Amino acid sequence: MLTGNIKNTVDGIWNDFWTGGITNPITVIEQFTYLLFIKRLDDLELVKEKKANRLGEKIKSPIFKKSQKNLRWSVFKNKSPDEMHSIVAEKVFPFIKDLHSKKASSDEKLKDRKEDSSYAKHMKDALFQISSPALLSKVVGKIDTLPLRNRDSKGDLYEYLLSKLTTAGVNGQFRTPRHVIKMMVELTKPAPKDLILDPSCGTAGFLVAASEYIRENYEDSFHKKAFKTHFSSTMFTGYDFDSSMLRISSMNLMSHGIENPTIEYCDSLAELDSHTDSSFLEANKFSLILANPPFKGSLDHNACASDLQKVVKTKKTELLFLALILRTLKPDGRCAVVVPDGVLFGSSKAHQTIRKKIVEDHKLEAVIDMPSGVFKPYAGVSTAVLLFTKTDSGGTDDVWFYHMTADGYSLDDKRTELDQSKHETNNIPDIIARYNDLKKEKRRKRSEQSFFVSKKEIVDNKYDLSINKYKEVQYDEVEYEDPLNIMSSLQELEAKIVTDLNELKGNVYG
Repeated sequence: MLTGNIKNTVDGIWNDFWTGGITNPITVIEQFTYLLFIKRLDDLELVKEKKANRLGEKIKSPIFKKSQKNLRWSVFKNKSPDEMHSIVAEKVFPFIKDLHSKKASSDEKLKDRKEDSSYAKHMKDALFQISSPALLSKVVGKIDTLPLRNRDSKGDLYEYLLSKLTTAGVNGQFRTPRHVIKMMVELTKPAPKDLILDPSCGTAGFLVAASEYIRENYEDSFHKKAFKTHFSSTMFTGYDFDSSMLRISSMNLMSHGIENPTIEYCDSLAELDSHTDSSFLEANKFSLILANPPFKGSLDHNACASDLQKVVKTKKTELLFLALILRTLKPDGRCAVVVPDGVLFGSSKAHQTIRKKIVEDHKLEAVIDMPSGVFKPYAGVSTAVLLFTKTDSGGTDDVWFYHMTADGYSLDDKRTELDQSKHETNNIPDIIARYNDLKKEKRRKRSEQSFFVSKKEIVDNKYDLSINKYKEVQYDEVEYEDPLNIMSSLQELEAKIVTDLNELKGNVYG
């Protein structure tokens, strides 16, 4: 958890960018991220140097050559503003742009690759937009005080930085709160053999959280060379069609030890063309999908992939993304996806078709209803998390429903963190505990916070998945006083008021 001092420092840096003329929030985050990444490279090199000195060996795979000493954060941070700006703009930034490209690599394995890494591809169009030496010097000085050694601290800091984005993108994309991401990851339990996809990855929050879960729960796997290669290159895949997000997500993943993930520019819902590598969108490929797809807007039928239209004939992006997930999951692959409430109870043919497909052809396991404030200040839309497994042969039996009323934060635009030691302020630990012990859930009544609903009942209700359709609301009987008695009391009160007023008047006027 970030301290107040760290938040104040980040707020101060943000204000420095704005007063320095950089006012686009995405641009601020990009430039901020570049500098965080540059500092992170030097921190990693310092760790390598200490280890090499301790063992009396040469540094293995150094990030900086001897001739590139001036490119290191620990060196240029002490320069004058003008000299620092010249070094960063003319040398350091080109250096990080070429990092992990074939031409710039001293690593023979990287030189043998057929193409640049995802990071190198997305950084080709990156621009260093801090034109003021004074602004750069001020920001570098403040960033230098931030704790970036610990992965948790970095994650919290990065999350707080992203929280500065207070409006959804033009296509309805917005940041998913870190605690909601973590909940979805813990419910799906990523494993070492998984191939994990986020088809609308944004800043790669889901992929980072999945990687952290694997680090915490499968520490021994990192002693195996084959797994380390899988973890750093083939395990994680993300698509997005925003170049800025692709650069940010690539740096975010690299900062978390994932050196060459598949992060690709791709409109996941679009018809494939000659410029799209169809291998990225290969059907039946991924064993785990974690996603919060864009909700806003609709697509033209001609622009949408024809195979998705075969699953569900619609223009609505939230339904098309569910069709995409069903296509790209491999058999026995599992999914946790955020959907707007309309997906759960929409009466159109398209809505009913996609719900029927999930319930009848695959295994729907859970519907977690979330309060409308979870995605504020971006939007007040009510949402839910669907958990299901692709089977192509059915398997839905009883579906578990949970009514989340609190996620640990206030449900207004401020989203202030609450005292999470109190159970009523945060349902997420309870959700995870109950989901991990579903046998006990069978005994729960419909009036409780969670309960099971049979597939037959869902089918009978046209595959409606809204929790309010099945939840029983208990009303407490209230006994009211006889109206005649109430009227008599009012008359007595009125008479007393008149008497008191007359007495007051007599005292004033004698």
